[in-house]
Amino acid sequence: MQHNPSEIYSSRATDFKQQETIAAGKASRVSWLRVFLFVAGAAAAYHFFSTGNNLLGALAIVVGYMLFVVVMRWHTRLEYQRQHLSLLHELNHEELDRLKGNISKLESGREFTDDHHPYTSDLDIFGSNSLFQLINRSVTTIGKAKLAAWLQHRASKTEILHRQEALAELAGTTAIDWLQNLLATPRHYKHIQESKADFFAWLQENRFYSKHTYLKPLIFIVPIVTLVAIVAWFYGYSGYPAVGLLVVQSLLAYRFRVERDAFYDNSIAIYEAMQSYTQQLQHIEQHQFHAPMLVDLQKQLHVGNVRASVALGKLATIIDFFSYRLSTLMAFFLNTILMWDFLWMYRLENWRDRYLEQVKGSLDVLANFETIASIAAHQYANPTHAIPEISDVPFEFTAEQLAHPLIFVSERIANSFSMQGVGHTIIVTGSNMSGKTTFLRTVGINMVLAFAGAPVCARSLRVAPAQVYTAMRTVDNLAESTSSFYAELKRLRILLNMTEQGEPVFYLLDEILKGTNSRDRHLGAMALIRQLHNRYSSGMISTHDLELGEMEEELKGSVENYSFNSTIEGDKILFDYKLQRGICGSFNASKLMQLMGIAINEE
Repeated sequence: MQHNPSEIYSSRATDFKQQETIAAGKASRVSWLRVFLFVAGAAAAYHFFSTGNNLLGALAIVVGYMLFVVVMRWHTRLEYQRQHLSLLHELNHEELDRLKGNISKLESGREFTDDHHPYTSDLDIFGSNSLFQLINRSVTTIGKAKLAAWLQHRASKTEILHRQEALAELAGTTAIDWLQNLLATPRHYKHIQESKADFFAWLQENRFYSKHTYLKPLIFIVPIVTLVAIVAWFYGYSGYPAVGLLVVQSLLAYRFRVERDAFYDNSIAIYEAMQSYTQQLQHIEQHQFHAPMLVDLQKQLHVGNVRASVALGKLATIIDFFSYRLSTLMAFFLNTILMWDFLWMYRLENWRDRYLEQVKGSLDVLANFETIASIAAHQYANPTHAIPEISDVPFEFTAEQLAHPLIFVSERIANSFSMQGVGHTIIVTGSNMSGKTTFLRTVGINMVLAFAGAPVCARSLRVAPAQVYTAMRTVDNLAESTSSFYAELKRLRILLNMTEQGEPVFYLLDEILKGTNSRDRHLGAMALIRQLHNRYSSGMISTHDLELGEMEEELKGSVENYSFNSTIEGDKILFDYKLQRGICGSFNASKLMQLMGIAINEE
């Protein structure tokens, strides 16, 4: 029995809101306890010092401070829990918005748009109201980039099957708590675009202590000697050694101020991301998986001397201590007494030598987990969507009740359709606005989903792996002095080149050669179909050119006609958006022009 996502998300959102209210009350009470301890400790210290009991006064300060720190950390944990419940509440509301089609405010993945990609621009994979907005649940740069890569490149059949197994496990009804906790955790932190990759590359190239080896012993010796000299000074010994050492540290700090600032600026940019990754990896490391892909990914987190979360936690701790320099006064004392910046620069380089390669691999594992989690959440939210069967029959595409996942009307129109075989072209004719272009996009976007390992918007789908290629939204380019017609020709040239490489290519071409006269368009389209017929390719072409349908007789069994039709009732044009066999038998362009105010005399 299928679950009801809308009811589940609504119930979970309500439950998390109630839990958040309770957690907020508890955090507030502990916050007041913190204030009370501070006031009580100060009052007790004042009382003892004013009565001459200096020992008890000092003890009151120490005990009061320790209690204050304990309660402060308790409050921090409670506040984290409250915020986490708030994020889970928000996450479930986002799921409800997705079910209603309200995705415009979600991450669009616009940074991944590429007009030269074989299909992403034409199929609305990225950008406003895109497939990326529908599927993506990640807020980390690595998670979004990995999902984009899965949508941009088809996986092998073996990889698709492994992904389907992994998705089935995480999309199960018993995994929803673990899944949403993984997705909510990174929302506690800021994720700056490209900061992680930039920092690791920078750290790999900058080897400060390799160039200044003499500083290594100094960072351990000079601070200790300086502290001893300062203590001796207080006990009546000469202050010259202490002052001299302080001056030496100040001069060193000034000499390498640019390098110190560079280390700090580059590392602090990734601090919150490292905290997020540490928490997420801990969540993954502690879970028991069964799907082979998930088990294998989890094993990769234990390949080094320490767990991946521990290695990243060490980096976050180093950056945290390094950030004490943020206070100008604190930075002055730390760097003139303890060579503070130099110490944590050394720790960063030591961390790089021990853990950087392990962490790089671990973050790729995390990115894969985030991508699987995003698609699993999408699969859980759409239990009626089918898990596609990957066919070994060349260019097979057999769909039952296939629909477009980005059309959110309550009763979206679905069509059943089947084709297979090399050199097979489906010609789709139809009146204006009847749905032929949308159908091509429906086929294409579901193929992209299937080849990413995701469920498809259909009752069932059996599809053979192939490179999807589209030519739909070709436009002119003033900067390159390129007309829309020439841009389309360039696009078709790429298609022909691609079909010469030996890999299967499934093309989706909308109104090809529309930028030229009817005769040349007809001749060109026929020539293209004949050429593609002899290549390792198959696909679909939509057109208003009804004469192109005559190729069904010329290439029997390789060219088939399908159509979308409309009916005119008075001043209304009615569409059923149902795919039918044969050439289109109804037209509405004249009626549409009349409705727009163009006076057409009907004979």
